[in-house]
Amino acid sequence: MKPMQSPQQTNQHDLFRSELVNMINPGHPLVKLSKAVDWKRLEDVFGETYCPDNGRPAISTRLMVALHYLKYSYDLSDEDVVQGWLENPYWQYLSGMKFFQHELPIHPSSMTRWRNRIGEAGGEELLKETIGAGLRMKAIKQSQLKRINVDTTVQEKDIRFPTDARLYDRARQRLVNKAKVEGIRLRQNYNRVARSLVYQQSRYSHARQMKRARACTSKLRTYLGRVIRDIERKCPEPDESLRSLLTVSTRIFHQKRHDKHKVYSVHEPNVACISKGKAHKRYEFGCKVSVAATSRGGWFVGALAFSGNPYDGHTLSSTLKQVTKLSRTPEHVYVDQGYRGHGYEGESLVHVDKRRRGRTAKSVWRWMKRRAAIEPGIGHLKQDHRMDRNRLKGSAGDRINAILSAAGMNFRKLLRFLADFLCLFCFWLLSAAKIRGNCTA
Repeated sequence: MKPMQSPQQTNQHDLFRSELVNMINPGHPLVKLSKAVDWKRLEDVFGETYCPDNGRPAISTRLMVALHYLKYSYDLSDEDVVQGWLENPYWQYLSGMKFFQHELPIHPSSMTRWRNRIGEAGGEELLKETIGAGLRMKAIKQSQLKRINVDTTVQEKDIRFPTDARLYDRARQRLVNKAKVEGIRLRQNYNRVARSLVYQQSRYSHARQMKRARACTSKLRTYLGRVIRDIERKCPEPDESLRSLLTVSTRIFHQKRHDKHKVYSVHEPNVACISKGKAHKRYEFGCKVSVAATSRGGWFVGALAFSGNPYDGHTLSSTLKQVTKLSRTPEHVYVDQGYRGHGYEGESLVHVDKRRRGRTAKSVWRWMKRRAAIEPGIGHLKQDHRMDRNRLKGSAGDRINAILSAAGMNFRKLLRFLADFLCLFCFWLLSAAKIRGNCTA
C-alpha cells in the first residue's frame, strides 16, 4: 500500500504532547533545509514503487528519505541513525514529525529493505534533490554547473584481506554450515584440524618459514576439495543457494596465482583487485567509482560505480550521461591523463591534462588547475560519508552506496552554507547596530 502521510502535514493538535515547533530554533540549518527540500516530488517518485491498495500503509517516505540523508551526512550506521533520531528534535522535525517522539520510528532493518526497493534510480533521485535544493537556496549557481571535474576512485568492500589459506578455510566452513542446514551428513567436516592449520600458516608466514606455510595452505585446499566432492556426491541436485556456494567454492579451489577474475571473498565474489599506484596501499579490493563535481564549489553532480576494473576513459560516457540526467549537460569537463583515449562523443568539451603545459591556452589552464580540487572531495567522501568501507551487499549495494555518499556530502554542504549564512546575517546585524549607536552618540 502507499506510504502513510507525514504527521507534520496534518492540522490535528494534541493537548498532552509537545509540538516540535515550540521546542526548536526556527533559524537552525536543519529547519531551514527541511523547507527547501521538495518532499512532495520525492513522495510522488517513490510512491510508484508501492502497490496502490494492498496491505497496510507503508512507512512515510519523508521519514525514510530524511534518515538516509542523515545517515550519509554524519557517517552513521542504520542502528545509530535511528537511535540518534530518537534523541534529536531537529532530526524528527526534518523527517516530518509534528510531535516529539519517544519511541523508535522503525526497525533499522527497514532501511535496508527500503534501499533495495528504490534501487540505483532512487539513489539518483536523492542526489538530484540535493542539487535542486541548492539551486533553490542559491547555494549552487547555474554557472557552476557548466564546468565539472571527473575522476575515479576505489570504493573498498568491507571484507578482510584475502589470502589463500583464509579463503580455503572460509569456503570450507561455509559449505559445512550450509550442509548442516540442508541435512547433508558429511563424512568429515575438518573443523578442528582446519582451525589449527590456519593458525600455523599465519605463524609460519610471520616467521618467514614459507615452505612450512605453503604446506599448511596445501592441506587446507585439500580439505576444501574433499568437502566439495562429498556434498556433490550426496546432493546431486542442490537448491539455488547451495549451488551458488558450490560454484564460488569450486572457483576458489581451482584458481591459480596469475589467473584473472579471481574470487577474493566467499560472500562477495564480485569484488575486484584494483591497484591505483598508492605507496601506502598497493592493492584495494572493491569496485571502481567515477565521481563528478563542479569545478567551483565542489558540489557532486554524479557518482557511478562500475563492476570490475574498467579503464578510466571508458567510464566517462556513462558518467556524463548520469550528470546530464541529474542536473544539466556540462559545457567543459576536466580530467587527468588517465582519461586519454576516452572516446567520448557528445556535447561536452573534454579537456585532458598534459605533461607539457606550455602550449595550453591560459583560459583553459586556469580551469585545468582547478581539476585537482576533486581530490580532497573524494577524500571527504571516503572519510566522512561512508565510501571508505562499503557494507552494502552485492553490485547493487556498490552503486547505491556511491550515490548516497555523494548525496550525503551535498546535504552536509547545504547545512554548512545555511550555518555560514546565519553567522554572516548576525554579524551584519551587530555591525549595523554598532554603527547606529555611534551615530546616535
